[in-house]
Amino acid sequence: MAARRKASTAGRKKSAALTLSAGSTLDRAAVKAIRQGLVAYNKAKVGPSRYRALWVVAREPSGAVQGGLRGSTFWNWLCVEWLWVAEASRGRGTGSQLLQQAEDIARKRGCVGAYVDTFSFQAPGFYQKQGYKKFGRLAGLPAGHARIWYHKPL
Repeated sequence: MAARRKASTAGRKKSAALTLSAGSTLDRAAVKAIRQGLVAYNKAKVGPSRYRALWVVAREPSGAVQGGLRGSTFWNWLCVEWLWVAEASRGRGTGSQLLQQAEDIARKRGCVGAYVDTFSFQAPGFYQKQGYKKFGRLAGLPAGHARIWYHKPL
């Protein structure tokens, strides 16, 4: 086992000792450094992401928000991050309209597919009705439920 460990570290450069810190907040300079490092690495491997935020909001005539979708497009895919519809507006096609508009925008941006994750207590049936196919499931997140990932070609 010792020989295996030695071989796995062969060729690595030794660097100065690093100090690790952990917490629930981080200073802006550190956030910026991490983000820039990750973006630069990814760009070098697969080219620019062309990241763009995407919002679609459903409002009453009074302006009150009754639903919304937050997503983003990058590397020619739509990522649906949030989709919510107020209880009073559910069952009226609002969620379908929000998702359809986001998919239409994504197509115009050159996206070839969409993906989303949801929980078993939220809306897995909704996404299946919209043509999304399950590609992952993590049981026990949260306890007694599951997190489920879906995708769909655009």
